[in-house]
Amino acid sequence: MTSGRARLGAASALLLALAGCSPYATGVQGTHATSPSAGMPWTPPARGASIPPRAKAGAIPPDLAERVARLSLGDVVDLALRNNASTAAAWASARAAAASYASERRSYLPSASLEGTATRLKTAATQGRSAVTQTTYSPSATLSYLLFDFGGRSGSVNAARQTLLTADWTHNATIQDVVLAVQKGYFQYLGTKELLRAQGVTLEEAKTNLGAATERHRLGLATIGDVLQARTAYSQALLSFQTTEGSLMTTRGALAASMGLPANLPYDVEALPDSTPAAAIADSVESLIDRGLTARPDLAAAWALARAGRARVAATRADGLPSINLSGSAGKSYVDSRPKGSDVYNGTVSVSVPLFPGLTHHEDVKAAEAEAEALEAKARGLSDQVVFEVFSSYYAVRTAAQRVRTTQDLLASAQQSEQVALARYKAGAGSALDLLSAQSALADARAQSIDGRFGWYSSLAQLAHDAGILGIDGHSPIRLGADTTETSP
Repeated sequence: MTSGRARLGAASALLLALAGCSPYATGVQGTHATSPSAGMPWTPPARGASIPPRAKAGAIPPDLAERVARLSLGDVVDLALRNNASTAAAWASARAAAASYASERRSYLPSASLEGTATRLKTAATQGRSAVTQTTYSPSATLSYLLFDFGGRSGSVNAARQTLLTADWTHNATIQDVVLAVQKGYFQYLGTKELLRAQGVTLEEAKTNLGAATERHRLGLATIGDVLQARTAYSQALLSFQTTEGSLMTTRGALAASMGLPANLPYDVEALPDSTPAAAIADSVESLIDRGLTARPDLAAAWALARAGRARVAATRADGLPSINLSGSAGKSYVDSRPKGSDVYNGTVSVSVPLFPGLTHHEDVKAAEAEAEALEAKARGLSDQVVFEVFSSYYAVRTAAQRVRTTQDLLASAQQSEQVALARYKAGAGSALDLLSAQSALADARAQSIDGRFGWYSSLAQLAHDAGILGIDGHSPIRLGADTTETSP
């Protein structure tokens, strides 16, 4: 009995599978549509994977390939804008919006169509009448035009126009975002290179000190404690050098990726001049805020989107109002018994008055108005955010400029202190601990000086971005103080 029930269950399951009732019956390219259980993964098909193969990385154009080992900031930005996927996507969205706007503008044109019919008729013979065979041809042209609709058509066209402006401003904002990201990666890479060079100097100094301490200990002029302290300092310098060496490869790969290039591509960039600008910005914060409120592309995009929302309110409201249409057609009717044909034409002016469009139209208008208010509120909020960002970036640049000057003084003092400690140690008047402490302070001062200098460049780029005036070549028109030693990058 049990065996018979088992066979019956197996047969039922087979029938259900054949009937398509099994969850595994519907296959996807030769595999099950789902996994067999909740705890087992789904096996994908061998062909037609959902993830497309990796696209080929952007190549270096011939005009830049010759100087791939000494790329300038302008070259780096140029490569990023050519290969970056974000700018390509934003440009495609703008072109799609342009096509939609052109399509909406076609609503101001009449629509025309050509039609033609051919009819073959044969009647049966009846009492006293013979059978008739007749062929009729009727070509015609139809023209229709919307004369007036209380702003519905103009509202749709205006909404499409503002949507296009939104896409264009968004494209500009994306370009500035990419330029800023590439600049920061560029300065971070250069700063890491400079830090590695400085740590290499520190490592050589620590190595020299270790050799000197070992020799002095051999001659009985230093204790084993001096040797151990020197060896500890050397190990710390080596560890810092190795860590920065790894960070350099990471920042180099990140910069290559931001340019749309493979991370393992052999390339390098030009070093910036050693002279570091230390002056404050000549432009006032109020003038830069005003420029940000008029030049920020993302803010312009937000207000264009808000205007598009208002235009959609007008278009939605017009759906419940009357409309006037003009239509007409003209053609000829040819019958084989009358080859010259007969003219056929008509003209119609129609008025459509929605008497009761339903409660949905009223709610649609309310929804469109609420959406427009939300978009306007977001635009006002972004305006406040722009003011804050420019204000914050402005004082960040001022702080960075002050930090550059302070770290320069710190570096000069640390160098003098290290020279004095070294001279005292060689003369036997100073301890190894004093020398190592002075050299550690010098290494820290070198690192802070490098960080301050490249941090100033990054903060200046951030301010230019926040004010909406960051150029596509990486330069900005922000004016520096008269005592600066070089122009902004």
